[in-house]
Amino acid sequence: MMTIAEALTLARQQGLDALDAQLLLCHLLGVERTWLIGHDDQALTGGQVLMFEAVRRRRADGEPLAYIVGHKEFHGLALRVTRDTLVPRPDTEVIVDWALELLERRPTARVVDLGTGSGAIALAVKHAAPGARVEAVERSAAALAVARDNAVRLGLEVGWHAGDWFAPLAAQRYELVLSNPPYIADGDPHLPALTYEPDSALTAGPDGLRDLRAIIAATPEHLTPGGWLLLEHGYDQAEAVAGLLRERGFASVRLRLDLGGQARVTGGCWRPPAQ
Repeated sequence: MMTIAEALTLARQQGLDALDAQLLLCHLLGVERTWLIGHDDQALTGGQVLMFEAVRRRRADGEPLAYIVGHKEFHGLALRVTRDTLVPRPDTEVIVDWALELLERRPTARVVDLGTGSGAIALAVKHAAPGARVEAVERSAAALAVARDNAVRLGLEVGWHAGDWFAPLAAQRYELVLSNPPYIADGDPHLPALTYEPDSALTAGPDGLRDLRAIIAATPEHLTPGGWLLLEHGYDQAEAVAGLLRERGFASVRLRLDLGGQARVTGGCWRPPAQ
């Protein structure tokens, strides 16, 4: 027999982060963390101990906690995630916050999220700005199914499209285009730590800018005058992304920092050439 406290202590001794250990055990027992802490003298069954050891090993091998428990919180929403989607990061909330600032002036604007994955950005925007008309595009059928499921569970109305970037949107125009596209360079030394996440949502050519270039090039055909394009990118890509935006004709190019003070989101306002 082993109590909850003993199981958590053993997991920590084996190198598991204390919070991760608690969250994994909460997931297995179907309880809240406050309950777990208040009942740490409760005995676990042999089966529960074995299941806890199994998920502890998965976490020790580097599998993200979100994939093991099946969900991740993002901008106040509990999102289902699978290995078909990236795990939403807190730094990506920067693009949502910037979008919401812009929507304060245009609360019923049309918004599209390109490469939506689990639907994190699109759903967070719709939740915080219910008057916005939000759509999202995703090339992976499996990821799009996760996004749709999240929308149904959360009761949020988003228009979903299957395809590559703007391909399924024909001649549609929006006031706000958002994207967290793949931006890691092929062969980047950080990739081995991301082996559990879909490579197609991570890497983008030798310099990591392939998809950012494609989106910037195509966006003016889908933005209304005065509309904005906001792009998440790598910490060392801000200058390159800003240059691409200016070359394409975007104005008021600006930068936002992530929680760690690193350059994370660059955006620009579309002003078509004078006729």
